[in-house]
Amino acid sequence: MSLIQCQGLSKRFADKTVLHDLCFELPASQPIALVGPNGAGKTTLFSILCGYIRPTSGNVRILGHKPGSAELFGRISALPQDAQLDPRFSICRQLMLFAQLQGFNKRAARQEAERVLSLMQLEDVIQQKPATLSHGMRKRVAIAQALIGNPELVLLDEPTAGLDPVNARNIRDIVHQHSDNTTFIISSHNLSELEQLCDTVLHLNNGHLQQQVDLTRTQDTNNPVSFLTIHMDNCPSDAFIQRVSALAGVNSVEPRQKNQFVISYQPINTSPLDQQLLMCIKDNQWEYRQLIKGKTLEEQLFASER
Repeated sequence: MSLIQCQGLSKRFADKTVLHDLCFELPASQPIALVGPNGAGKTTLFSILCGYIRPTSGNVRILGHKPGSAELFGRISALPQDAQLDPRFSICRQLMLFAQLQGFNKRAARQEAERVLSLMQLEDVIQQKPATLSHGMRKRVAIAQALIGNPELVLLDEPTAGLDPVNARNIRDIVHQHSDNTTFIISSHNLSELEQLCDTVLHLNNGHLQQQVDLTRTQDTNNPVSFLTIHMDNCPSDAFIQRVSALAGVNSVEPRQKNQFVISYQPINTSPLDQQLLMCIKDNQWEYRQLIKGKTLEEQLFASER
């Protein structure tokens, strides 16, 4: 059974159409990214999947049921971008309340609150109130709330927005650790982060589904051309292009952003290009920041717009 099926999904508010005839199917899988500019329709799609609002037309099924149906109770949860904790109550009391709303008795609700806080490495804050916690801690508590009851689907809207690098990495680690039993759909503008987390990307723009990208397919089996993306550090662009273009198997070297290059090549088993490239960098005493096999997510989504 598919996790999510959408056929002809549209949503209008008065005379404005914000989602246009969306059709896609998603299996239960590793994390799924939902990307697009502000106003693309991401929050509206999230709201429909959660059952907060109904589509104007089309069919939506989550685990075989309509969003908001009783059969999905406890199987799906969501973390809105600006979710707030109640400042009046302790973390323990709030998480216990949400557990009890799912049918846990008081004792089991306490155990569940302790369990999800332990997943976030926040056992020590269980009796504290939100005002005593850092922004990163409050965000992790909110994600802990979303994991109460072990839901099968969790929707996260900008889960790392405003976090420092350490807390952002903690959130990514949490998603990785729980992806075997829970499918996460993550809406974010941070494409490099989504690239680390997700296998599938839905790209919305102006309410239309522009494309659905499978990041696990780095090469078209009908086209033997492969790609490397490299971020250099203060490297002379012309010299880099000239010397890398001379490496065995290289078809082209195209500059993208500052110090970023996409290399198209024909794979050669006897001389892997990544090894040739690193040797070239060493010989020329250059430095690089990141080497990616394939194209970056940004390149895959927006190369056609260049």
